[in-house]
Amino acid sequence: MSDFDTYDTRILRALQHDASQPVEALADRIGLSRNATWRRIKRLEETGVLKARVALVDPEKVGLGLVVFISIRTNRHDADWSGAFARAVSRFPEILGVYRTSGALDYLIRARVADVAAYDALYQRLIAAVDLSDVTASFVMEEIKETTELPV
Repeated sequence: MSDFDTYDTRILRALQHDASQPVEALADRIGLSRNATWRRIKRLEETGVLKARVALVDPEKVGLGLVVFISIRTNRHDADWSGAFARAVSRFPEILGVYRTSGALDYLIRARVADVAAYDALYQRLIAAVDLSDVTASFVMEEIKETTELPV
């Protein structure tokens, strides 16, 4: 955004911390009127800077306590395989992020599952859905930092 200013930054920080706060409270917090704050939020939504307002669920409390990073290597890099891979991983709700990477790995997947048995079920479905040459999983032993807030 070319007209991004301090107030926009304050709005983004505040909404990333708590998107449920009323516009009046947000306006007081950042030092603008309610209407000016509301117009800025609408502009941030219309320009796609604000993509969504969501509730964050505690994964432990819904039985998804295990984070797994899945490293993928493939021998195929053509458009057909890439498309099939993207379609396959998008069908798995346990998969929270998929990243094509540089270096020794081709893709890195971040998933949340209940336990190792649930990971194995995900693994079995994944290898049945798309041809992979090497799959390696790393289980998170301790989450030291996890955030959805961007450093704006």
